[in-house]
Amino acid sequence: MTTTDLPSAQSLSEAKQRGANCVWCFAPLAIGAAHDLGPRLIDAHGTSNRWFPR
Repeated sequence: MTTTDLPSAQSLSEAKQRGANCVWCFAPLAIGAAHDLGPRLIDAHGTSNRWFPR
């Protein structure tokens, strides 16, 4: 998968949005074992928020 294949942030759990779990599965991620996909912006009810896919 490429970073363009990311699921919608709205469909993800809080742990996946903050980068604690993989965005494609439920695996918990360690700092050194994850590939950081960079912070992304999401519109949350008119306010921009960041999420951190890994």
